[in-house]
Amino acid sequence: MNQERIYKVLLGPHISEKATVVADKSGQFVFRVAPDATKPEIKTAVEQLFEVKVRSVQVLNIKGKTKRTARGVGKRNDVRKAYVSLADGHDIDFADVE
Repeated sequence: MNQERIYKVLLGPHISEKATVVADKSGQFVFRVAPDATKPEIKTAVEQLFEVKVRSVQVLNIKGKTKRTARGVGKRNDVRKAYVSLADGHDIDFADVE
């Protein structure tokens, strides 16, 4: 996979209360990813960007909510998240990444 695609696959970490609990308990980290990203692409991107060993990747698609506004009905964007399990002894520190 070329270097440009690596930066387009991962959109950023998904920071939430649930993501923090999952990271502490089972060593999984949650990332927002591109809608067309595949599991092998996500695995390669995380391994190359953070220099860790990835054990598995689980992908989740979340449909955007329909919301009513003063101008009518609108829809939030769809989101694709990836739960990345790291091998034993590996960790990602988002504050230390360059």
